[in-house]
Amino acid sequence: MSAPAEPEQQAGLSAAGPCPYGLCDGSGFVLDEQTNTASDCRCRSARIARRRTAGLEGRMPRHYRGVSFERPPVPEIARVAPDVVHEVRRYVRDIDANLDAGRGLWLMGDVGTGKTTLAMIVSKAAIDAGRSVAIYSLPRLLNLIRAAIETEAGMIGFLEQLAAVDLLHIDDLGAENTTEWVLEQLYSIVNSRYEDERAMIVTTNLRYDELIEQLGERTVSRLVAICGDGLPLFGEDDRLKRRPSERMDGATQRGGPLASAREPPEEADEQPAATQARLV
Repeated sequence: MSAPAEPEQQAGLSAAGPCPYGLCDGSGFVLDEQTNTASDCRCRSARIARRRTAGLEGRMPRHYRGVSFERPPVPEIARVAPDVVHEVRRYVRDIDANLDAGRGLWLMGDVGTGKTTLAMIVSKAAIDAGRSVAIYSLPRLLNLIRAAIETEAGMIGFLEQLAAVDLLHIDDLGAENTTEWVLEQLYSIVNSRYEDERAMIVTTNLRYDELIEQLGERTVSRLVAICGDGLPLFGEDDRLKRRPSERMDGATQRGGPLASAREPPEEADEQPAATQARLV
């Protein structure tokens, strides 16, 4: 429905950048000069979502900023799990359509098999497409929820932000010791995403039955509804498989000890709250 243009409202939205469709001036409104009215641009809903989730939007963790299908360890992963890499490629190719439909991905398997790397490729594609993305390890996310209880906005406000972001990336699902409080928060997060048809990408070391035992059937059922069946990555830990001399040789080329390891250490470098992630 058309409404008189409001310059102050337009200015508030223009900070999000130019219109990706080339229809408006970056304000989120298309101005009809003849009637002096403005109607919502196609980009407006995405701008509103970005404003609501501004505190959650994450930069890629430093280790993953150059991640791609062509760079290690993804070619190695593709040799042992071609179907999984193919599914991730297909998801990334249609990233906007998948996010708009609330479709996600779920990567499960052993430690060090590249689950986080593939998940980060998806998150990077969403960020590059101008979508709002929040990246957390599960332990970090739960710590932030605990801390939010003491803030002015409160836990409910934080959970509402998590529900609004275009893509919620949770690494290491099932890593936290389960208590009634933990199970309640996880159910709340997943259920909100399910009800609002918002996409998630999740990594976990647990198989399907183990995840049900850890998190409960109602949470896992909704997770499957969002993400489909888990994409399996099982095998040896690639980090441990590489010889120390290989890691040191690569590190010398990049100018730092172990800097070229194809997977990060168990704990990622300190990042802002929305970018915490841990390789599994």
